[in-house]
This record gives sequence, structure tokens and C-alpha cells, in this order.
Amino acid sequence: MVFWVFGYGSLVWNPGFEYDEKMIGYIKNYRRVFDLACIDHRGTPEHPARTCTLEYKEGAICWGAVYCVRGGEEKERLAMAYLERRECEYDQKTTVDFYKFPFYYLLIQEGETTDPTITGVMVFTSTPDKESNKYYLGPAPLEDMARQIATAFGPCGNNRDYVFLLEKAMFDIGHEDDMVIELANEVRKELGITGLGIPKESSSRLTGPSHKPKSPISPRKLLHLPEAIAMDS
Repeated sequence: MVFWVFGYGSLVWNPGFEYDEKMIGYIKNYRRVFDLACIDHRGTPEHPARTCTLEYKEGAICWGAVYCVRGGEEKERLAMAYLERRECEYDQKTTVDFYKFPFYYLLIQEGETTDPTITGVMVFTSTPDKESNKYYLGPAPLEDMARQIATAFGPCGNNRDYVFLLEKAMFDIGHEDDMVIELANEVRKELGITGLGIPKESSSRLTGPSHKPKSPISPRKLLHLPEAIAMDS
């Protein structure tokens, strides 16, 4: 027995379950959006946090990490049970193809077809409809999202830490997300800071490949917020 799950949010830096293999790569035709409410980790029912889900968009790619669980039905069952509890706000499990090779390969090999590294990968997604999905918040102006993220907190920490840690995690794997950077900077603006704001205890868990990221984090981003607890989200 074996199953693969793709992480594009907190699973990138904090999987939280026992796995046998991890790879960095991407899926096609999806992009991150911060349109999903979190009411039990980094928010509350009264003041929900905003966390990311996936939005279908033809031609888009979303970088993240894929995890493999091997070793029999019981090990797979335990991992799935953990993920379903953790990702309880996501109402869908979508099957996607995962690609490991560099995206620039697709650009320089124009006209050639490329096969996915892994097929049948599970990813947690959400129905983009407020009537059928009570956790779907929908899009909002950048300033409004930043204001909500800057003030929301829950049992597992601040909503702002989620955004800052995701920004750092994508930097560490060498595939920064412009939308995440823009939102994180707007949250910093709302808070009146210029630093990354990454809790030390959480940043120590971030891992990535040995290659250098495509662009360095500038020194002006290196100030820290006070220590905060950041678990899964």
C-alpha cells in the first residue's frame, strides 16, 4: 500500500505525520489563494483566520511538497486520519499529477510533451461556493485580507505566522510565490513592521534543497516579531 499527498500550505514546512519520502515539485493548473476560513487552528469561529486553498486556473503552476506513505494499511490509515482532522475545513480530496523536474525545462523544450513524476496524488481542496461550503470566504481586497490575517489568532498561533512561515518555506525550496510575498508585505504594513516575523522555533523546521533560491531575502526583511507558537494549520 502507498499513497502520496501534496502540500501547498503548512504541510510544506510542518507535515506532522510519519512519511517515507518527500519531494519538492509542482502541480499544474492550480494556484494558491487565501480564500478559506480556519476556525480551529489559527482562528476562531468569531474571528476566522485566512488560510490558502487552491483555485483552478488553466496554465498556472503551484509549487509545494509531496509526501509518500508506505508500509501497509495501518500506517496509511493513521496518516490519513491525521490529515483529515488537520485539514477539516477542506471539503474535497482532488487527484492531481505531480511534476518534479524544473519548470524551465518545459519552456526550453517547447512542443515536447512531458510525463508527470507521480500520478494519482491526493491534495486537499475546497469548493469555491459560500452556500455549499461554510468555510469558503471567497476573494477580498488585499488590504482587507491583510487586516484579517494581522489580527486573527487561535489555539495553534497567529494567522500572520502562517503567512510569514509559508513565505519563508517557499523561499527555502527556491520557488517563491509572488502572491504570498505581496500578502505578507501587506500584513507587515498593517502591523507596522518590516521583518519576516518568523518564530525561531518554527523556522528551525524549514528544510529545502541545497540549491540557492532564485532571489535573496533582503536585509530589510530580517526583523523579528515577539516569539509565538506556530503549529499546523
